[in-house]
Amino acid sequence: MFSRAVIVALFCMFGLRRTLAFSLRVDPTSFSQSGKKSFATFAMGKFTVAQFPCLSDNYGYLIHNEETGETAAVDTPDAKTYNTELQKRGWKLTHIFNTHHHWDHTGGNKELKTEGVKVYGPANERKEIPGLDVPLTGGDCVDFGGLKADVMDVGGHTVGHIAYHFPTETSVFVGDALFALGCGKMFEGTPSMFWTSLKGLRELPDETSVFCAHEYTESNAKFAMSVEPGNADLVSRYEEIKEKRSRGEPTVPSLLGLEKKTNPFLRCDISDEIRKNVGVTASDSEETAFGKTRKAKDTFRG
Repeated sequence: MFSRAVIVALFCMFGLRRTLAFSLRVDPTSFSQSGKKSFATFAMGKFTVAQFPCLSDNYGYLIHNEETGETAAVDTPDAKTYNTELQKRGWKLTHIFNTHHHWDHTGGNKELKTEGVKVYGPANERKEIPGLDVPLTGGDCVDFGGLKADVMDVGGHTVGHIAYHFPTETSVFVGDALFALGCGKMFEGTPSMFWTSLKGLRELPDETSVFCAHEYTESNAKFAMSVEPGNADLVSRYEEIKEKRSRGEPTVPSLLGLEKKTNPFLRCDISDEIRKNVGVTASDSEETAFGKTRKAKDTFRG
């Protein structure tokens, strides 16, 4: 088990001077034989987050309100895995928070939606979210046992994609909008839409813990290094990522302050090195710069 002091020290190596927003508990006996998947538990103020692998590279999340006993699933890649994790912890599911309509985020909705479980999800994708009870748009607020989740419009990966930001717990659940060192593919949105979404996430406090839906970090890091090799914070982070993955440890969640320093999709408007390497010109708008960065990642084969 990793101590809080060790984790804080690691983040301090990257120049982050904020107090670490979460406490991490990892059971090394929970790592799969592949060495590439892991289970972890995070104490986030008044709720606990259980993180566990689903499907090939998804992360499943259960948020448990310690005061009320309510439990929310953030997306539902696989109902069987979620039920196993609920039973293991003695938690009863009360909420499903969907971020977008893709099957690896909603596939378990129908099976998990038993009596008393409400499904929340993007209003703009209501026809594609199985069992949706409460359609949400950016600016809405969801009550989770007295804890408030601010709903953010983060369209781009899909048009209706939303994120759930818990400001008092300094955490945000972003689905496929933002990844550690990356962002989702632009399947439905436009560069302007996606860039506006990422700028909105970038405005959250540095100490915000970012819970994304996939373990793509090592691959994302290779692309980030290809477009900004002179970023010392990124170089240090890449080494840590390689070490973590070699031990089967998760690289998610990450602190938003670290993403601001190292994620090329949050830096394509401010890093001359990234802009040069993806072909951004002086006359290009910010959204064009983002679009060129996203296109470069789409064709990257490193």
